[in-house]
Amino acid sequence: MAPVRLTFWLWMTAVLLALGLAVPAAAKDSAPARFHPLCHAASDADREVSAMLDRASWNCTAGGWKASKPSAWLRFEAEAWAGQPVPRFFVTRTSRHERITLYALDAGGTLRSRSFAESDGRAFDGGPVFRLPLPPVTSATEAVLVRIDRPHSIPLLTEAVLVHDLGDAGRSVKEMMLLALVLGMLVLPLLFDVTFFLVLRERFVLFHAGMVVAMMGYVMFAGGAISVAVGLPVAVLAVMAPLCWAAGCGAALLFLSTFLERGALSRAMRRITFWTGCWTIAVPGFFALQLHRTQAFDDTAYFVTITPAAVVVSVAIIHAILRGSRSAKFVGAAWFPLILASLERLVRGLGVYAGPSSLDLMMFFATGIEVVVISLAIADRFLAIRNERDAALTEARMLEQISTRDSLTGLMNRRAIEARFDELLAQGFDTFALVDLDRFKAINDLHGHQVGDAALIACAKAIRGSGDRDAIAVRLGGEEFVVLLRGEDTLERAEALRQAIPIRIAQDVPGLELPVTASMGVIVLARAERSTMQFAEFYARADALMYEAKASGRNRLAYERLTVFSEPPAPRRRRESRAA
Repeated sequence: MAPVRLTFWLWMTAVLLALGLAVPAAAKDSAPARFHPLCHAASDADREVSAMLDRASWNCTAGGWKASKPSAWLRFEAEAWAGQPVPRFFVTRTSRHERITLYALDAGGTLRSRSFAESDGRAFDGGPVFRLPLPPVTSATEAVLVRIDRPHSIPLLTEAVLVHDLGDAGRSVKEMMLLALVLGMLVLPLLFDVTFFLVLRERFVLFHAGMVVAMMGYVMFAGGAISVAVGLPVAVLAVMAPLCWAAGCGAALLFLSTFLERGALSRAMRRITFWTGCWTIAVPGFFALQLHRTQAFDDTAYFVTITPAAVVVSVAIIHAILRGSRSAKFVGAAWFPLILASLERLVRGLGVYAGPSSLDLMMFFATGIEVVVISLAIADRFLAIRNERDAALTEARMLEQISTRDSLTGLMNRRAIEARFDELLAQGFDTFALVDLDRFKAINDLHGHQVGDAALIACAKAIRGSGDRDAIAVRLGGEEFVVLLRGEDTLERAEALRQAIPIRIAQDVPGLELPVTASMGVIVLARAERSTMQFAEFYARADALMYEAKASGRNRLAYERLTVFSEPPAPRRRRESRAA
């Protein structure tokens, strides 16, 4: 529950800080320096301004905002700035539109107007708003009317104000410092993701990096921080913020579908989460483009089609927590504030109620909380995956050892030596010695298999314990062993190993009536060029020599020297036998 407690205190701190910034901002909004519309309306495209001069055409309540009609109207009454400097600029939320026409209505019905295309708007250097100059407003002006053709966003209407001084329209220094802080916090997990991916090579790291990049884009474009660095058209600023948010939500779902422990999500839930992520990137991402052909419904469609992301994320996290997922607790703690802030933004975006842009600070705070907790979650998951991989590697090594090692003696088995034989031959192991214990069956018959196994272990120790680094010992099975040697005097070294066997068995297995000797068949390969002989051929030749040694009286070595040519000229071979 530590992630939940951490998030609770972070969220409470965020709420208090946001209120500390939002309350002064709200007070600033209600100050005489900023004037809000008293009434609003929506109409068809052919509605003329003369038809809007009558107050009966207006909705002067706090609700009923519409961005689905071809034209939206705002009415600012001169009573709002009585005794104050008259307004000079129209300022509103950055959003797509086709044209904005501003009218100054004087007593007696005189109208002065200015009309601006979308490209005429100028974004502030800090703040997700743009400005347009008003027609001259005088002491005789009764009202300012604003016509917005093809509005794509309700906040374009609800957050509109008139100002005299442009300094009253942008974000405060505190708000810009907050944006800079959140952006700085987002850089750190992005560096973590790069580092983790170099180690883990897991898809969820890439999805989280995409989510972080999208969140950075959202903070820059929705917060207006990008305008400090570069002047972009209003259309670009308006599109990029919702597009980044759709991409970030989609990447979050893709991240969730791949991040949690195996079995944390059922197969069906994992698929739903993954494909909802793809849907969120594609469908709300399309409506985020705010094409004029979709103006009548794209604002509502964006919020409606992005809502399943919050629902699926919530269900998936609860589903995983109920299945005992530790990582899901981290993710739930990280995303709970973000989901709440998103729902508030959704309700405000649908026009259920109007609120100041300072409420967006809650979203940025929630983003900062997400960064901290998810970074902890990824670090925790990283440790878990590393432990899982270490355990898997240990198990794999054990399985490999079991499959390539003789369980009784610990020597390599036949499977292992056959797999590596060509490589060892190329490394110079050109002497093949086959060892067989003499009359070993009698030991099992007289003393039992337990004593026989002890004799085999002692034989392996004699072969392996010689300290010869250029010798490799192998147990083929039964009482048969192979020793591969390289370097100088391999024949003499093989004989020394053979003679060490009865000494070690007598030392380690007391009570045997007779010494346990060994016979050996040795192939020494003198290569004119790289040999193509296989293990089976070496074994067959050495086996024949070993039986010659046994036929000659046992406890001795028989060997053969071979010279390999690309076209052997009927080589003359010499066989010799050495007795103990």
